[in-house]
Amino acid sequence: MFSVIFVNVLNRPAARRIAGASVATLVMPMVMMTLMLGAMSVANPAQARQNIHIVGSSTVYPFVTVVAEKFGRSTDFKTPIIEATGSGGGMKLFCAGVGVKHPDFTNSSRRIKKSEFKQCIANGVADIIEIKFGYDGIVLATSKKLPQMSVTRLDIFRALAKNIPNPNGTMTLIPNPHTTWADVNPALPMNKIEVLGPPPTSGTRDAFVELAMEGGCQQIPWIAALEHISTPAEQPSYTTICHHIREDGAFIETGENDNLIVQKLGNNPIALGIFGFSFLDQNGDVVQGSKVDGVAPEFDNIADTSYPISRPLYMYAKSAHIGIIPGMAEFMAELTDQDTWGEEGYLTDRGLIPMPEAERASFRAASVKKTRLNLQ
Repeated sequence: MFSVIFVNVLNRPAARRIAGASVATLVMPMVMMTLMLGAMSVANPAQARQNIHIVGSSTVYPFVTVVAEKFGRSTDFKTPIIEATGSGGGMKLFCAGVGVKHPDFTNSSRRIKKSEFKQCIANGVADIIEIKFGYDGIVLATSKKLPQMSVTRLDIFRALAKNIPNPNGTMTLIPNPHTTWADVNPALPMNKIEVLGPPPTSGTRDAFVELAMEGGCQQIPWIAALEHISTPAEQPSYTTICHHIREDGAFIETGENDNLIVQKLGNNPIALGIFGFSFLDQNGDVVQGSKVDGVAPEFDNIADTSYPISRPLYMYAKSAHIGIIPGMAEFMAELTDQDTWGEEGYLTDRGLIPMPEAERASFRAASVKKTRLNLQ
């Protein structure tokens, strides 16, 4: 910018009349102007961006995309830019700092972790607004070419844990030897265990290991007891046993693209896929959800929490960008409008399980008042 201004000034006819002036006389005012403009950009780094930037969960992505498209059509603001980075990846980007190069919102299919919150604070992202906007179920889906599966959380743990209890009755572990579902439970089919699922950065993965894997792990009494007596120095630890998914090929990481899992299930009729209920709801002609503990992954069962693998969905906003990035407050208002997230809202058509009215009112008030999240 400095060189352009300098050349333009010297090319003007008026400049020739002051050719005798010192270089400092000519350059210093322009240097001061450059410094002032630079200071303004540092003070308000987000001024240079007109689009809201949203990152985060691939599960939340289709919901927020619908909201963003409607927001772009029905307001004078630009349609937000959304990236599916995974819940963990989104938190990392969101918490990296304040300014134009950092996202304004992040979506998550789990609540922000205390470690992530501390990282935000350390990087100056101190004022965070938390909006829980609905619920979702985690589905173990198969192709419709198969009979519907019915598994327990204990079956899931025994099929997918890296190490399982030794069948000799001692309180020891062995590497998971199961190759078919019938090995896990004789009532299940002889099909090879082949499960397509999300990577560790995914909130769906976090929720799956906590709700499904750990839910089954807790049914083994001596392992459940470790939750209360184990210390980091003791081996094996409760979390290591219950959360560690096997790495021998039975569980296949497929990235953050849940649509890809749906496509692969269509081509592989013996595989199971792990993804959010909304993807099942939108692809019911191709795939079906397995029952878990005897309960089918259906809208009403997730809403009343009888389906055991359900979780809340979140959006986090960076308060420091509100009023600088155009449309942030208005976007939150659209997301929390009754016509969006309510019982008859347009997101329910996409598979969102709405929260009770009182809970919706609480989180809408938090977004309007810009209530600061505090996990300390």
